[in-house]
Amino acid sequence: MYRGDYTLIGQELSMFTRKLEAQLRYQKIPHHWQLRTNENSEALSARTGTRFIPALATPDGWVINDTISIGPLLNDRFFDSPVIPTGRAQRGACFILEDFHNHWYTRHALHSRWCYPDNVVITGHRFGANLLLGKSIEDDLTDAEQAIIKDYGQVMLTSFGAAACEVQGAGPDKASAIQADFGRLRTLFSEHFKQHDFLLGDRACLADFALVGPFKGHFLIDPEPKGWLGEQVSIFEDYVERVWRGASENAKWLDGDQLPETLLPILDYARRHYQVFAHKSIAAAGRGEKTFELDLGDGPFVARSMKRLNKARLHVRDELLKAGSDQSILSDIGVTHHYLATSQLD
Repeated sequence: MYRGDYTLIGQELSMFTRKLEAQLRYQKIPHHWQLRTNENSEALSARTGTRFIPALATPDGWVINDTISIGPLLNDRFFDSPVIPTGRAQRGACFILEDFHNHWYTRHALHSRWCYPDNVVITGHRFGANLLLGKSIEDDLTDAEQAIIKDYGQVMLTSFGAAACEVQGAGPDKASAIQADFGRLRTLFSEHFKQHDFLLGDRACLADFALVGPFKGHFLIDPEPKGWLGEQVSIFEDYVERVWRGASENAKWLDGDQLPETLLPILDYARRHYQVFAHKSIAAAGRGEKTFELDLGDGPFVARSMKRLNKARLHVRDELLKAGSDQSILSDIGVTHHYLATSQLD
């Protein structure tokens, strides 16, 4: 095991960078940040082989950039603080929920960040601090530095934000639909965290980090979505803080491979929403279609098809079969079919 210092390469407003940071903090793995800036981006791309963030540089000289593979690697290396359960139901739920959290919140995050003018200004300042100045969003800035980043929100909206929203079917015209869906998620998770510290009990798992990522990187720091959390905001702030404090020595998942009763509605939501979305996206990509149309109850939207969702599906499928999760309550409630189907046209 390599227990030296790890380097987290990314940006503070990135949900996947924050997802990886959550795992590093929870497992109490020694690490330090390296912000990816406009100045060092080319050098880091050459080193990592990709422009995607985050990346993790390990003490043994590896540079890895996919949090789906990084999570299990760190679980195995720091086995004295495990974050993947071994039971059929709990292990399966961990990977199913990680996939759900990784890929479902992009529409909510992009829409809430780039479709509200006041939010664009504040977000632009924070991106400017990271990208233009190489500084943390928590650092104090001089007047000269403030002037440099003054209009960066509009620059990012024009060059990236507006188009990204449209590609995901998350433009300004989808405000009521996206806020309604966010409200359903807020309620489901609020009810769960009133009774449990983490998704599977008193110990965090990979899926917790994938949920903390969008909250730490988007929903709790951007003023627009934070306002959507209403009276439940402290529930999510406390949840993130519990992950940030790190694992307690005796913390464990529920006994007997049980799943919390309050988790079942969340899994059912994932089945009826994210898994339908992923199925349509994968099928469209398989037919060579760049977009697909879907209505999940809040009105139709058009989004880009994504081949990578099938790669993620097959990864989860392997984990489910290895754990025997097809012989657990997860199969009974229908949340495994998306992953175990031999074809996305089944």
